Amino acid sequence: MNQVSEDWFEKKFKKIMEAQDRLTEKQEKLTVSQAQTDKQMKETDNRLKKLGKQIGGLGDKFGSFTEGMAFPSLEKMLRERFGMDVIGTRIKSRKNGRTLELDVFAYSNSGTNQGFIIEVKSHLREEGLEQMLQMLHAFSEFFPEHKSKQLFGILACVDSSELLEKKVIDSGIYLAKIHDETFELQVPENFTPQSFQ
Repeated sequence: MNQVSEDWFEKKFKKIMEAQDRLTEKQEKLTVSQAQTDKQMKETDNRLKKLGKQIGGLGDKFGSFTEGMAFPSLEKMLRERFGMDVIGTRIKSRKNGRTLELDVFAYSNSGTNQGFIIEVKSHLREEGLEQMLQMLHAFSEFFPEHKSKQLFGILACVDSSELLEKKVIDSGIYLAKIHDETFELQVPENFTPQSFQ
C-alpha cells in the first residue's frame, strides 16, 4: 500500500472515531437531560398531589364551615317545629365494612317517634339529592335501634337550582335554604313529607 492510501485510511478512521466520540457525548447529554426531565416530572407530580390534598382540605373546611353555619338555625327548627329531643352532628355508623355518615341526625322518642336526617350542602347538585335518598334508604341497616321511627329527610343548602329544588320536594324531602343568615324551610303549603321507614 502506498503512503497516500494509508494517510487516507488513517484520516477516515480518525473522522469515524471523532464522529463516534461526538455521538457518545450527545448520548450522555441526552441521558442527563432525560434524568433531569424525569426528576422534574416527579417533582411536578408531587406538587400536583399536594395541591389536590390542599384543595380537598379547603373543600372539607368549606363544608364544615357551611355545616357550622347551618347548625344553630337547624337545631332551633328541629326543636321548635318538629319537637326533636336529641340532635347530633357528624354521626357515623359502620356495618359490614361500609360506613354511613350523617351531617346531622335528630330524633325524639316522646310525643313523636320520629327521626330526621339532615344533609348540608353549600351548592346542591343532583348527586346531593341521590346521596340523601341513599342515606334515607340505608338508615335502618346502619341504625337498627331507630327502626321503629318515622324517618324524614331535610336537605339544607346555600345555593341550588329551581329544577333541583322541585326534585327535592317531589321526592318528599324537606328543603331548607339560607335566608338572612338563617336556614329556613322552603316547602309549599301542600307539601307532604315522605317517611322513609
